[in-house]
Amino acid sequence: MRKPRATAATSGPDGLAPAGDVAAIVAGTHGDPFAVLGVQEAGKGFVARCFVPNAEFVTAYTLTGKEAGELSRRDDAGFFEGKVSIRKRQPLRYRAKNAGGEWWLTDPYSFGPVLGPMDDYYMAEGSHLRLFDKLGAHIIDHEGATGVHFAVWAPNARRVSVVGAFNDWDGRRHTMRDRKDTGIWELFIPDLGAGQPYKFEIIGPDGVRLPLKADPFAFESELRPATASVTAPPMAHRWGDEAHRGYWQKADPRREAISIYEVHAGSWQRRDDGTFLSWDELAARLIPYVVDTGFTHIEFLPISEHPYDPSWGYQTTGLYAPTARFGDPDGFARFVDGAHRAGIGVILDWVPAHFPIDEHGLVKFDGTALYEHADPRQGFHPDWNTAIYNFGRREVVSFLVNNALFWAEKYHVDGLRVDAVASMLYLDYSRKAGEWIPNEKGGRENLQAVSFLQKMNKELYGHHPGVMTIAEESTSWPKVSRPVHEGGLGFGFKWNMGFMHDTLEYLSKEPIFRKHHHNDITFGLVYAFSENFVLPLSHDEVVHGKGTLLHKMAGDDWQKFATLRAYYAFMWGYPGKKLLFMGQEFAQRREWSEERALDWNLLEFAPHRGVWQTVRDLNYLYRSRPALHARDCEPEGFSWLIVDDRDNSVFAWLRSAPDGNPIAVISNFTPVPRENYRVPLPKAGKWREIINTDAEVYGGSGMGNGGMVEASGEGGGVSATMLLPPLSTIMLELVAD
Repeated sequence: MRKPRATAATSGPDGLAPAGDVAAIVAGTHGDPFAVLGVQEAGKGFVARCFVPNAEFVTAYTLTGKEAGELSRRDDAGFFEGKVSIRKRQPLRYRAKNAGGEWWLTDPYSFGPVLGPMDDYYMAEGSHLRLFDKLGAHIIDHEGATGVHFAVWAPNARRVSVVGAFNDWDGRRHTMRDRKDTGIWELFIPDLGAGQPYKFEIIGPDGVRLPLKADPFAFESELRPATASVTAPPMAHRWGDEAHRGYWQKADPRREAISIYEVHAGSWQRRDDGTFLSWDELAARLIPYVVDTGFTHIEFLPISEHPYDPSWGYQTTGLYAPTARFGDPDGFARFVDGAHRAGIGVILDWVPAHFPIDEHGLVKFDGTALYEHADPRQGFHPDWNTAIYNFGRREVVSFLVNNALFWAEKYHVDGLRVDAVASMLYLDYSRKAGEWIPNEKGGRENLQAVSFLQKMNKELYGHHPGVMTIAEESTSWPKVSRPVHEGGLGFGFKWNMGFMHDTLEYLSKEPIFRKHHHNDITFGLVYAFSENFVLPLSHDEVVHGKGTLLHKMAGDDWQKFATLRAYYAFMWGYPGKKLLFMGQEFAQRREWSEERALDWNLLEFAPHRGVWQTVRDLNYLYRSRPALHARDCEPEGFSWLIVDDRDNSVFAWLRSAPDGNPIAVISNFTPVPRENYRVPLPKAGKWREIINTDAEVYGGSGMGNGGMVEASGEGGGVSATMLLPPLSTIMLELVAD
């Protein structure tokens, strides 16, 4: 793209800048202000030039306070220049005066660059893995002064300036240095500190001034509806989570108990006046609750900055900034650390698939399709009215990969659940014929997105062992959770959308009809070990008129509660890690809304308290029994006991692991008690009933087997005869000899 001509600033015998340069500086159109402003050689000495609107007199000083010379006003708009008595080029401070008083400022154009040639090389190559230490706004010490270093990628811009209240949002006053080859613009503004709102004023390649842009690498943002980025101090939090991180760095998560509590931070609970809890308030309430309920991880819907509350965070404009809704970035760090000290992991929903088209965001960032594809057949998402990242551009891939690394390094997050992976993998996702462009091989697969996901997973797992990635992927794309070197996408886990869909479909049927849908339950075991699965009962199932999990269950109110308890125990006994959206652990009746808190008063009522107690006990069993978690992702840990009793809608299987007693899981999905029901078991002896969802303490009818059944070898094969309570799941554990 054509850049404005950077006229070489020559000085005449009197050291004066050419009139054209002065006019261009005042107009904010000069292509290289560093060639004009600051300290410049003039003959055997130096001149200083500055642009200080509203000043009538300017005197130059060294940083040590020595007066260096008076500057003359060349232009009434505020352009000053004059000879200075210094022996070498160095930063200067100015004392400016007008009729209203005087003020001091340090000249940003008298400082050298902060970024170096190696930064240029790795940024241009797209291999820089610490972009978040270079781009954005960083408070640093530089050449004897403290201030903020700004850097932003805008390769097609004619001019980029930093604007804020500190310069009256005047884009002429802090025009940035163009690093030419990389498209990076940078500027060190001395004397600037933390807490300053700022944006970038960008003149596009056509000379048109764009709407002010927030910083793509902003580490803090203003609270919506304000949209400016904010200069953030270096993180002050001192971490104390070494034990937690050390454990997971050595663990194989496939063989660990992982039970995830999915949370929307803005509506889990609220203050009495309806406002959001701060991170510290959330920590004081949410972390103890999660510990008490027995979950191992909290998964937050996206907490990066986003302008629109009803997007739930999935349309983010600030991937590097924890949203200001809940306080400052250090507050989020304290939350994560507090969770870790309590033994709870923190997973973030992460959205690299698309971004909103709000004018202050990434869309047409430098006046061109920079982060997105220019062609709407590739760059526009019809479902969400959003822009799609250009995964074929190395700088965009680097921006996203660095963001994944950033959350793991700076905030110690334990994992990323990657949203809408299917929309990334298929070029024809939600598109009709003619509305998409095939790949270079003529296919519908987005090969560039595949490459990006593989790179992201390789870098994240390579640099941060102990961190896991989870794909929300709803198709049969192969090897989503297999290593990249085996041809996989490299994720640690994949959401099992089929499990969620089939089981909810089955349980929505009246019990008398379930016999005709028996395969909805059994089919999932055909592919249960094709990936490392998480079983998700997520927020997507309780919004947009879908009701709640309780309302999805067939029958009257008692049957709904009984079926939901049986379903949870069925799920906790099924191979795969567990995920439950907030409120479903106590059978929330109202559909979830981001506008209000959950209905916590329901816990005062026995049926709801019983569901919560069921989930709590299931989490305890799942974590304490290796048979229920250590082979979640391996077929050796599962075997059917009863697979074909469709007439009674009974299912039974065995879970096992080398270092734990086997556990039989038996579900009866009809309201009819099954007396003297024979269940084959692998070994004779006593089997203890470790949970029965029909127990009175949970709100059930209290039917059961007195806590124990006896398996014997009579009748050709070991089995036990027992009572299966109505609409229930029981688990039996072999009592060690």
